[in-house]
Amino acid sequence: MSQILLGRTALVTGSSRGIGRAIAQRLAAEGATVAVTARADTPSLSVRSGVSEAIPGTIAETVALIEAAGGTAFGLAADLEDPTARGGLVEAVVDRTGRIDIVVNNAGFADYGVVEDMALETFDRTVEHYLKTPFILTKAAVPHMRRQGAGWIVNIGSVTGVAPVRPYRDYNKIAGDVIYASCKAALHRFTQGLAAELLDANIAVNCVGPSTAVRTPGAAALIPESFPTEPVEYLAETVLAMCHLPAEQRTGLVAFSLHYPWSQQLTVHSLDGATVLPPLEPPASANPNILPAGV
Repeated sequence: MSQILLGRTALVTGSSRGIGRAIAQRLAAEGATVAVTARADTPSLSVRSGVSEAIPGTIAETVALIEAAGGTAFGLAADLEDPTARGGLVEAVVDRTGRIDIVVNNAGFADYGVVEDMALETFDRTVEHYLKTPFILTKAAVPHMRRQGAGWIVNIGSVTGVAPVRPYRDYNKIAGDVIYASCKAALHRFTQGLAAELLDANIAVNCVGPSTAVRTPGAAALIPESFPTEPVEYLAETVLAMCHLPAEQRTGLVAFSLHYPWSQQLTVHSLDGATVLPPLEPPASANPNILPAGV
């Protein structure tokens, strides 16, 4: 472990489970003090198509995993759909640690449905999570990063935000991911534009998404059994790669978690940083519109 993030504070939203938990573990393994956040201290309810289901994973469990591996973390419950909680989250981190160096916009909401049948509430919630919330948290964090002289913002994108393959696959005709994918595509563009705005302040802004999909507790119901998936460690390592270099060296990238490590010969570690994992080539079934080194 290089401890390249020692002395830095990272906020990872949606880190009680899944991708967010993995990112929090990996950043903590490299020395960051991680603010672990989720909607509540208890397992959160996932509401899809009007059906509520409690999904395993808590803030305390993620903090315990990090501390058991020798890292430092603390929990902050904040419902990102609550304007007051969302608006005060960055300040709560700064109040606790005196700084904020890294923001990972990971938390999300996904309720797929074809456009013709989708409820307006689902549309609004999707936009709220993937565009408005990253905007608000970024806007709150940037002044602190400016004063510190550096900062790193990582948005979690999606391969669905890349143009679908033609001729269209059956999946694209029935998956109902158009609104989710459109928001992710907008998040990719938000990343690239914001990177230009913040370059001279030495604040790096990058986006990382799975090259295929990660079968997390929250996303499993949306991923067909036949759809290719990947280990979460490769995504966590790619996020780490976006969290330590000066902005002039690495900013404005939309990178994917198998393509980027493979093309850049990036060494991938276990979440605790202790073990080197084998290189993993992107599968032939991956979207050919992905550029290996990011866009």
